[in-house]
Amino acid sequence: MIELGTLGAFALVSLGMVCSPGPNMIYLISRTISQGKRDGIISLLGVITGFMIYIIATMLGLSFLFELVPVMYDIIKWLGVIYLLWLAWNAIKPGASSILEPKHLAVESPKKLYVMGLMTNLLNPKIAVLYVSLLPQFMDPNSGSLLVQTAQLGTVQIFVSFAVNLLIVLFAGQVAVWVGRRPFLVKIQRWFMASVLGALAINLAFHEKK
Repeated sequence: MIELGTLGAFALVSLGMVCSPGPNMIYLISRTISQGKRDGIISLLGVITGFMIYIIATMLGLSFLFELVPVMYDIIKWLGVIYLLWLAWNAIKPGASSILEPKHLAVESPKKLYVMGLMTNLLNPKIAVLYVSLLPQFMDPNSGSLLVQTAQLGTVQIFVSFAVNLLIVLFAGQVAVWVGRRPFLVKIQRWFMASVLGALAINLAFHEKK
């Protein structure tokens, strides 16, 4: 079993990741504004299903892969560092769009909304980075089954993601309008997210394999 302190630290990392600019948040904000809160929630359920698929895939293959090919951990680790830094740069580069600047989407059926939410998450490389390169940093073979630890961490991540994204869906319209009248907040949001992502990249770069 993972210690509560470690779970709390992972929850903070998950919060930083879910709050960073990415396809899931842009899609949920845009879909909610285009079709309303009910359809935003349906899309969110698709996104959460994607997280569950990632957890199952991680439980089945991650620990086995690292044990079979130890160097793979370092390869994935540095790919994760590069990708996190790339996300940070994209948050602040000239002409970057904010997650609070939604796009207009065509109206879709509930079934298609669910599938689109699922695929948006499954094809989101940021989620792959979270599960493949960050999650193992919080696991310890001396703390019991790696499968159980993966399930614990995955549950925490899904809870954090669901809570944050649900708030986004419920208040997307109000937040978009409010921020739209205050352009300086968009700059603050970009630099804050870039700082979070940069800190995660540095932490990952100096993390030693357990």
